[in-house]
Amino acid sequence: MWGGGAKSGGETRCKCKCRCTTRGSSRTGESWSHVARCPAMYPAGPAWPKLRVLRALWALLAVLLAPWRLWAKEDIQECIWHVVLIKFEAVGEEGRSDRFFDLEPLESLDSVFSLLVDAPTDQNEKYLGFPYYLKINYSCGGESSEAQVRKGHLTGLKPLVLVTFQSPVNFHRWKIEQLQIQMEAAPFRSKERCNAEEVCAMSWYTPMPIKNGSVVMYVDVRSNGLGPFIQNKRFHVNINGFLQKQQDNTLQFTVGNEIFNLIPRYFINVPSRPLWHTVNQTPVLILGGIPDEKSVLLTDTSFTDFFLVELNIDSCWVGSFYCPQASFTATIYDAIATESTLFIRQNQLVYYFTGTYVTLHESNQGSGSWVRVLANECIKKLCPVHAHGNGSEYIMALTTGKREGYVHFGTITDGRVSFELLPRQRSVCEGLQVVNCSIIWAVFIAGDYNLLLLVQMEDPTTRKYFQVVSYDLVSNYLAILYTIPEFIPDARGLEFLMLLGTESHTTFLMVPKGMFYNQYSNLLYIWGNFLLQSYNYENFIYLADFPKEQSIKYLVNSFRGDMAIVTETEEIWYLLEGSYRMYKLFPSRGWEVHINLQVMHQSSVYTPNETMVTLFYEDTKLYQLVYLMKNQQGQLVKRHVPVEQLLMYQQLSNHYFFKRQGSHLTLSFTNFCPFSVMRLRDLPNPQVYSRQERYQARPPRVVEPSGFHNENSLAVYQGLVYYLLCLHSEYHKPYADRVHESTWSWSNKKQDQDYYFYLASNSQSPGNVYIDMASYEKIYDLKADYELPERIFLDKGTSYVFSVFLRVGGQSLEFTPERVLTSEELKSTVDLGVVLADPGCIEAVVKQKFLINRNSVLFRVTLSDKRSCFDQGLSGHHLLETSMLLKVAGAVGHCFQNTHQGPRMQGNLMVPVLIGCPPGKRLAFDITYTLQYNRLQNKHYFDCVRVEPEMPCFLFRDVFYPFFLIQDLVTGDSGSFQGSYVLKVVGGGPTLDTIREYSEEEIYRFNSPLDKTHSLIWTTKNTTTTKDSAFNIMSHQSLGIESRS
Repeated sequence: MWGGGAKSGGETRCKCKCRCTTRGSSRTGESWSHVARCPAMYPAGPAWPKLRVLRALWALLAVLLAPWRLWAKEDIQECIWHVVLIKFEAVGEEGRSDRFFDLEPLESLDSVFSLLVDAPTDQNEKYLGFPYYLKINYSCGGESSEAQVRKGHLTGLKPLVLVTFQSPVNFHRWKIEQLQIQMEAAPFRSKERCNAEEVCAMSWYTPMPIKNGSVVMYVDVRSNGLGPFIQNKRFHVNINGFLQKQQDNTLQFTVGNEIFNLIPRYFINVPSRPLWHTVNQTPVLILGGIPDEKSVLLTDTSFTDFFLVELNIDSCWVGSFYCPQASFTATIYDAIATESTLFIRQNQLVYYFTGTYVTLHESNQGSGSWVRVLANECIKKLCPVHAHGNGSEYIMALTTGKREGYVHFGTITDGRVSFELLPRQRSVCEGLQVVNCSIIWAVFIAGDYNLLLLVQMEDPTTRKYFQVVSYDLVSNYLAILYTIPEFIPDARGLEFLMLLGTESHTTFLMVPKGMFYNQYSNLLYIWGNFLLQSYNYENFIYLADFPKEQSIKYLVNSFRGDMAIVTETEEIWYLLEGSYRMYKLFPSRGWEVHINLQVMHQSSVYTPNETMVTLFYEDTKLYQLVYLMKNQQGQLVKRHVPVEQLLMYQQLSNHYFFKRQGSHLTLSFTNFCPFSVMRLRDLPNPQVYSRQERYQARPPRVVEPSGFHNENSLAVYQGLVYYLLCLHSEYHKPYADRVHESTWSWSNKKQDQDYYFYLASNSQSPGNVYIDMASYEKIYDLKADYELPERIFLDKGTSYVFSVFLRVGGQSLEFTPERVLTSEELKSTVDLGVVLADPGCIEAVVKQKFLINRNSVLFRVTLSDKRSCFDQGLSGHHLLETSMLLKVAGAVGHCFQNTHQGPRMQGNLMVPVLIGCPPGKRLAFDITYTLQYNRLQNKHYFDCVRVEPEMPCFLFRDVFYPFFLIQDLVTGDSGSFQGSYVLKVVGGGPTLDTIREYSEEEIYRFNSPLDKTHSLIWTTKNTTTTKDSAFNIMSHQSLGIESRS
């Protein structure tokens, strides 16, 4: 009953006989009942099962439709949020959505703010606005209803929107920060004609803010807790730099021409392909593989919507003796997206296109057209680098023909693309002293500047064999790390096998096809008709669950501990990193149950004729892009792959039995999960570890009794949010303000807040809006949300401490009296392990406490930095990426938590850890205390003729005593810098307008006591110097600085 790899996808019918067998239950779960199977019919989608419900399915439904699930279906209507982007001038229009393209701020808000005379706004300030709004709505039961939305508004529903700005790749140009702004959406009547007295159609609106340096934004929408129950939902709202405005104000793609007809032959029976991009940094994704067409699928919303675009490339191809090419095709085989640049390969040709991103680059012009690179090279494959590093992104082009044994290593910085031929001195074949070799895959580890190559060796005296080779980009050192065995090992029934060279082998050849590296877990995978994994690139573990008869086509990783595998026959497998058990998701009995349930629910995203286009992770969830054929109409949809549900269905279908009670049989299930409840406790406040800076902005209150906003009040909201983020941006400077708060200058207006409230209470507010200054602030005291942070930043010597609570229940789903367990029984039942990717850099200490009266164990976990892997880098620069994995023994594939969003896997938690100086900290010149201390020591007052609070003057004849602060912009902490430092004058000029940066030679002459040119600008009585005596070392206890006359 499953499609499994047949190449023909017509209307072929198959007849099959059903064999029904019933086995007795056993603890190993070898029980099954009434299974029918047919030959494969479709290559990438499930063949539609018959609507006849199998007896085994009824057994599963007995659990799935438990009383709490029935209550959830009946009493909690399934409602989902809808968010669209619209232009500033289109507010209130129905059925409209816009692309995120225009980035110029609006200057038309002066007329609105000029009316706010008696309001806490500055009449001398020029208020700007963002060019877009977010329009928010919701629907229930799959149907959008104006009455539902009105009911939500009248019952107090207010959508809360959290916009998260993704930090840019190039930290040399942009300050690295984790910035968020939380806004409350404002209700607004539709401009459509309405005969009702108050309102017909309505929506909620918030400004869509834009931040320099960020092109990827996440919009999280949740309810304020009133009105209908609506699940939280995340939207990807990214800037599309591959659009341009035409003379008629319509938008057109710069990379090619949009095709509006999705022809079935583009997708039906076409193999799926990987979606390659720089993880978490790519605003626009592209996917090739359209047969015989130079077209790609393009999306800026992670395939919530998408476009088919025919690319404007020359498609020039000329074969030669050094570049053998069997045939020519227009198909785009490899497509890779980075932060601002797209790469494609067609035949042996490589092209790139840099988009127009004024928020990223100094120049607002992209490449303008596709640029052909490596024109004289024969490129057989592009290899992605999923993680950025060192302020750049990377891509690799593998060569064939005359350049066999070399890699063209591409670096992308601020949209500028450059390639370097590696190895630099000689080819890999020459370096390994073999006659013929071929590089079939490459992986780049940016943190180590290390290139890992999967090389196929061809020696006339031996068979073909494969090796993993390392190339160090700094030392140019080439080394063999591992030689892959010729034959697949014989695991003899084990889940995994450590390859030591002494194991026995099968007669199946190992055929490696590629590699994958996770920079957080330090896991390297080699894949083909097998799967190997290694933590150190030299010692490998063979995962025996994967069948040697299959061959892996590509891997997808969530970088949070989950990995999915797609085979050449479109099978989907699942692996939890840190474990060795692999699970077949499709085709499987779990998928069969899932399909039957979708039929019962009349789902529109599952059809009997479908083809998987690609598989990818988004926000730790697995998704498919699938082409559906229904009623001779084709449709491309993005749908969630319910991994947890599929695993739970398989577990339940394999581990149930019938138990006689009196005259009838009852259904029982075996629960292999070692615990019944798992909770995280004692979590610290997250901001100090997640480094999230969060601002809050609520809309101004309107005087209208119905609470609906108008265009002017929304424009005021735009201006205030823009001004709030401007204050944040202006606070990033090398000196400290008098108050350690980015909004302190604005907060001074709170002193007249009672007066403004009086005006609003008497309906006398100017512009009919009331601005509450307490609604625009920075939040420093976010509370933990019963979950570990998305990532943990550890500064030198800091620790993250939390607790894991595990309650031990019975091993059956039946309700039986619970027996109190002893501490020894608890100890043998549940155990918690911690796996560290870099144990030389971080350490974990776990202490357990037995709660006998509750049949529970409390584990206290302390994750600490060992002070051994840090760099004297700037805030947020050159952080070491590692991870911590929490594992409850025996929980993988067995433990699930039922939630209103479906089952969630428990017992395994993987958290990325970043070591180094975290973002959001800064060393700032303390102007206030420096002025006070200098006046006290020098016994007189001195300042500029024209006093500027942010640029004081000091008399050159006086001794100068500078002081600095260490400020945490995330938590609001601030304290005196007590460490040592080297002070250098790095620029200057006779006037403010003529200040320039000095050269390295000038910096040495003006600052070093060893200077012999009499150019030294300043000196000190301190005797402490650097090791080479070139510069003085200062501290807060220094004797001061004297100017040289």
